[in-house]
Amino acid sequence: MSQETVAVSQVVNDFILTLAGDDYASNATDTAIRNFALRGIREMGFDMGQRIKTLELNVDATLSKVDLPVDFVALTKLGVVGADGLVYSFVKNDSLNLLKNNTQTGFPAYMDAFESYVYRDYISNTSNGRLYGLGGGKGLGEYRINFEQNRIELSTNSAIAKVLIEYVGDEALAVNPVVHVFAEEALRSYMYYKIIERKSNVPANEKARARQEYYNERRKANARMKSFGKQDALAMLRKNFRQSPKY
Repeated sequence: MSQETVAVSQVVNDFILTLAGDDYASNATDTAIRNFALRGIREMGFDMGQRIKTLELNVDATLSKVDLPVDFVALTKLGVVGADGLVYSFVKNDSLNLLKNNTQTGFPAYMDAFESYVYRDYISNTSNGRLYGLGGGKGLGEYRINFEQNRIELSTNSAIAKVLIEYVGDEALAVNPVVHVFAEEALRSYMYYKIIERKSNVPANEKARARQEYYNERRKANARMKSFGKQDALAMLRKNFRQSPKY
């Protein structure tokens, strides 16, 4: 867990400890509070920036397939790390024959540890940038996502043991979900608002106040996230600016 995130379990525990005996949310169960917290990070995640994750996953050699992560929403990149440290990409093909197993030998050995990954498709042999106007191509091989069986199925002429997958994750489905510190108060406000929203003993003005507080905190969190993103990008540009392409 990075410094800019906090565990949802910690937010839930802190929320429970702050409930007073006469609080409108005091009789909510721990399970209900946690469920509202997970719903909150999912709802806010769609509006305040999707979380991109990267994993190295094992390939089932018999079926030439990779099981999707439990929190998978959408794929952004799929490739294999070569001996040169670059990622060789697969090309999406929804017409791929899912019953065909097409694995042979002949791809460079894998490297297990690199500080960052560069996609081979984006550079030339002279190491000059080729990101602009990059066209399609066969790449390393082809893939198709089989949502019915929750897996990625591959077609390649190489014997592949592992693939590198970059994807949009649903944080609510993560094993240990986290929330950005900028959105922590918005999550607390969401939990309280949802707990009292349908309670008949809670005055309408309190429900309206709780709803307004949640949306105010959400707007503040969104503004902070956008500001943080711009400042971070500017700092990176100033630090790495040269008269040559960056990867």
